[in-house]
Amino acid sequence: MAITSKSNPLIKEISKLSDKKYRREFNKYIVEGTKPVNECLAAECEVEKIICSEELASAYPNAVVVSNEVFQYISSEKTPQGVMAVIKLPQIAPIAPQGSCILLDGIQDPGNLGTIIRTANAAGYNEIYLLDCTDAFSPKAVRASMSGIFFVKVYRCSRNEIFSLLKDVPLICADMDGDNIFEFDPPDKYCLCIGNEGNGIGDDIIDHSKYRIRIPMSDTCESLNAAVSAGIAMYQLKSKSKR
Repeated sequence: MAITSKSNPLIKEISKLSDKKYRREFNKYIVEGTKPVNECLAAECEVEKIICSEELASAYPNAVVVSNEVFQYISSEKTPQGVMAVIKLPQIAPIAPQGSCILLDGIQDPGNLGTIIRTANAAGYNEIYLLDCTDAFSPKAVRASMSGIFFVKVYRCSRNEIFSLLKDVPLICADMDGDNIFEFDPPDKYCLCIGNEGNGIGDDIIDHSKYRIRIPMSDTCESLNAAVSAGIAMYQLKSKSKR
């Protein structure tokens, strides 16, 4: 039988997972939509429950079935597809990177963060370090990552931790006063650093950096979106490095 009450304990818990406080308290997050749910299953994420509307009950025989009204209530989508998964948050302690990696300092827009994660996965960066960023497991960030969040390691770090973890990895900072990225030869292993949408990279990160690079732009353009800049830099650096 389908759950029809919004007061059901499971429904009340799921509805709270749109809030970062409860995601961390319950150590869970939500993935919504047919393709993302199927991909999280394929990626062997730790899925706790699948929730679906009555119309999709036959497609997900082990799912918790809810009424359309209840699904609409717990969904963060404007036009819900009728299926979501409750997934355990990855509990992984930050470690030093195995290959070239990404450091994000103060990214606040979940759409930007998700897009950067999506691009990092596509470009072959397996480790992403977050300093003072928005939550990578919010519904908007997860949606923007287009399943990339399932295939990379995302580490939340303190500033003290990051300098210890990356002590043997040269930092390459995206900086308007840096060298032209298209004329720059990166080391084989590096950490690309991308800063806050408005304020850029923190001075402490810049002070620890070995290189600074910029993406050349026409005089009529003041800046690029953080996710766009990150994407260009990721692919350009990978094209010239071995890792």
